[in-house]
Amino acid sequence: MSFDGSFMHAMSNELNNELLNGRVTKINEPYPNEIMMTIRANGNNYQTLLSANPLYARIQTTKIPFTNPKEPSNFAMTLRKRLRGSFLNKIHQVDNDRVMHFHFNTRNELGDIEELVLVIEVMARHSNIILVEAKNRNIIDAVKRIGLEKNRYRTLLPGSKYINPPKQNMINPFDLNDFTTINQLNHDFPNVSVFATNLRQYLQGLGKDTSTALATAIHEPGSTIKSKYQNFFSNFNNPTPTISISENGKLNFSAFPYLNQKIEKQFPTLSEMLDVYFQTKVNHERVREQGSQLIQITQNELKKNKRKIKRLEQSEKESKLADEYRIKGEILMTYLKQVKSGEKLIVLPNFYDNNKKIKINLKPSLSPSANAQWYFKQYQKKKNAVKFINQQLKKTKAEIDYFENIKSQIEIADPENLADIKIELQNEGYLKIKNKVKKQRKAKVSKPERFVSDNGTIILVGKNNLQNDQLTHKIADKRDTWLHTQKIHGSHVIIRSFNPSEETIIQAAELAAYYSKARNSANVPVDYDVVKRIKKPSGAKPGFVTYTGQKTVYVTPNKEKFKHLRENVLKNN
Repeated sequence: MSFDGSFMHAMSNELNNELLNGRVTKINEPYPNEIMMTIRANGNNYQTLLSANPLYARIQTTKIPFTNPKEPSNFAMTLRKRLRGSFLNKIHQVDNDRVMHFHFNTRNELGDIEELVLVIEVMARHSNIILVEAKNRNIIDAVKRIGLEKNRYRTLLPGSKYINPPKQNMINPFDLNDFTTINQLNHDFPNVSVFATNLRQYLQGLGKDTSTALATAIHEPGSTIKSKYQNFFSNFNNPTPTISISENGKLNFSAFPYLNQKIEKQFPTLSEMLDVYFQTKVNHERVREQGSQLIQITQNELKKNKRKIKRLEQSEKESKLADEYRIKGEILMTYLKQVKSGEKLIVLPNFYDNNKKIKINLKPSLSPSANAQWYFKQYQKKKNAVKFINQQLKKTKAEIDYFENIKSQIEIADPENLADIKIELQNEGYLKIKNKVKKQRKAKVSKPERFVSDNGTIILVGKNNLQNDQLTHKIADKRDTWLHTQKIHGSHVIIRSFNPSEETIIQAAELAAYYSKARNSANVPVDYDVVKRIKKPSGAKPGFVTYTGQKTVYVTPNKEKFKHLRENVLKNN
């Protein structure tokens, strides 16, 4: 389902119940065109996401943690200046359109009370967030500034007057009292798809999924069309948030379960449902978008090193024939008087093989003695090559293992973790640094993620090699407990306890398995040991360690347990 006007109606009710009269305590812009506003209301802190992302525009409260960017955008700074400390006294939807207004009471620089309106327009690629003065509708700023060259109907620039999006000549479905037109459409269009299309042209704020569900509900046998219509829209006022699977296998979300769709899961609130629906989908797309360069480098390095392995293995096979050159050289030296200058081939007895005849190729331009020396030189070259090839094979296999690890980290990464991976590849020389200055500041590594076990013990998880190094070798106490999946690429996990309970070890091991290449596997082996026994060899790649004396537990990664341990953090704050 799209985040259409009808879904916005339901979300408006939910946000009014949660946020009204709350105080704004924090404002951040974790991703471009997305504002995270923390509102303290009813004794709770609500992270409120206002998104103008062209693909995932929406409004909701969220429990998904985010990383604050190092430098706030100008729009985020403006919101902090004008709204931090203000009170949210009204939330309303414009008709049944995809536009919601947040009204705030705040004080201006003179100390006078003023009303500001944060307008959130959820309209795909035209989505926007605009801060407006309530008294005169002057725009203070917008997350996407739109000039006349882009939109002649209205400009969204500081100082301009805010104009509502173009109004459509449609009926608000929640205000409908006369059902003559609905009855006529139902009569004229017995086909559900065609009926749904005409409903969208008559009723405001209906996405394709909603209009199809409404058409299907009206076509159901039983009570009157008016009754079926009113029952359908009453569900938006008393929602049962549902993630379902359509007949074609597509995952959908809706304010309540629609007919002909298989219910996947239901939730207590719309926001909790959106968290689950968007978290995997949005993160995957953001990682794919923001990490495309890292993915390309990783794939190229893996292909290059795998080709190199094949070449080295072929050279290794050839090098194992070194003894043949030595034998031929010694036979030539033994029977040197029988070898004539200018010959291309000679057959001599092989005293290493019961004097069986052996063919030896000769270079006509060389003397008999020089031919023998040539074979000795080839023998020595091949013999030396074996050592070099073995070294190169070991090094290349380590490179493949390293980039398989990087690949795994990108696959399970959150967008904010990509910066660390980029820094690592720059430090290791795989990625060039653009506009490099002589005295470049050392990039700051992001913090490992924090979880809390059921008995209150802190568990820290590194999401990439730089975080893993920092966590294991700098943050952790030598007496803490370290965990890692056994012989499987994954995260370093630290239990901040000198004597953790068995329950905590199991929960930390489940995190280690979840943040590894074995995320979708069962019965994953996880090693654990005290930090003091975890060593990083000199010159080793980031994230690489050795350890001895470890114990092993077997666990199955579980997303629900992972969420539970994350929620424990909020409970313990």
